[in-house]
Amino acid sequence: MGPGDLFSAHFLDHKAPGAPARFAEQLGESGLVTLDGLATREAVLSFASRVMTVSPHRDSDPDGLTTIRDSPRHAGRPGFAGLGSGQLDPHTERSGLPSPPRLMLLVCSRPADRGGECLLTDGRRVHADLLHRGDGEAADVLSRPRTAYFGAGNGHASQVLSYHRDGRVSIRLRFDALARWSPIVRPHLPGLRAAALSHQLSLRLTPGQGYLLDNQRWLHARSAFVGDRVHWRALGNPRFNFRHGFAPAAGAPLSPTGSCPDHAVAGQKSSARLLR
Repeated sequence: MGPGDLFSAHFLDHKAPGAPARFAEQLGESGLVTLDGLATREAVLSFASRVMTVSPHRDSDPDGLTTIRDSPRHAGRPGFAGLGSGQLDPHTERSGLPSPPRLMLLVCSRPADRGGECLLTDGRRVHADLLHRGDGEAADVLSRPRTAYFGAGNGHASQVLSYHRDGRVSIRLRFDALARWSPIVRPHLPGLRAAALSHQLSLRLTPGQGYLLDNQRWLHARSAFVGDRVHWRALGNPRFNFRHGFAPAAGAPLSPTGSCPDHAVAGQKSSARLLR
């Protein structure tokens, strides 16, 4: 799927009658909506406020939006790569929180002179890949509670895959210096990275274009760029009912072991699998 195909396949007119209901429906089905006509910061904030309760971020401005651009003063600092010009690995936004925001909105104000494409990976495809690696061993290990630690000293011990009681799955991931792994997970990291990269889809946004994604399903990244690239980002939780995670691909078992423990319940039960 090319960049234009990805954009058109998920596009919704946010000004159309009944748009809020359509956004909720599409996010529940595919986890991704693409947008156009958000040419100003005010328009981005207005739209974000319609679909989510905007959450302040360490790097956000007083209105809750974060201006994403190359900021040399952050060069080399763990957790600040998004404010540089280098390539970003696939990741979940704010993975170090106990409950990361469900929605992320990213809108282009000014594209880069070269590079800077958005790179999106559907976690549903990653999950399907992992289920077929070694008879599901990778998916099983990556779903064991507290086998990953995301964030700095105030981060959160969790797992890459979380299974919910209704059979749905959530993904949480980062590969940078703020990710630490249990020894049982490390042998599966090359396969996990390969799956996350092999399913990446490229999306080059023009001014006023953007996307809204389910942060429990889609991983996002960025190619390196040259030039004064400026995007606006909003994070928050939806103003509509929204089930956790995604439905596994057709034919996939409910979980690698055939059961579906809720991730919060499972996290309380496993003391033998604590991150070391």
